[in-house]
Amino acid sequence: MERNIKSLIPYSIGATDGMIGEVEEFYFDDESWKIRYLIVKTGDWLAERKVLISPEAIVKQPWKEGFFPVSLTKEQVQNSPDIDTEKPVSRGILLKRTKNTKRIST
Repeated sequence: MERNIKSLIPYSIGATDGMIGEVEEFYFDDESWKIRYLIVKTGDWLAERKVLISPEAIVKQPWKEGFFPVSLTKEQVQNSPDIDTEKPVSRGILLKRTKNTKRIST
């Protein structure tokens, strides 16, 4: 199913053990134009921190309108590396920063 990318921006992201936050932006692969990461603004539980979530973490099931379930725990998200979304990011930098975080950003 095709969707306008802007329609996905307010979607909520739910971990296996609770809500993570809301989609704020997307990072695209500059060669294939596929979505590389969802930039998720966490709620108060993580001081409104922004985290990267790989689309591979989205559970492959019919999802409700306005909600993406992911196969991550809140602890995995909390322990993920910080990302400054105001700076340009290369794939090499992302891989270096996230190599130890399973499925959050591979």
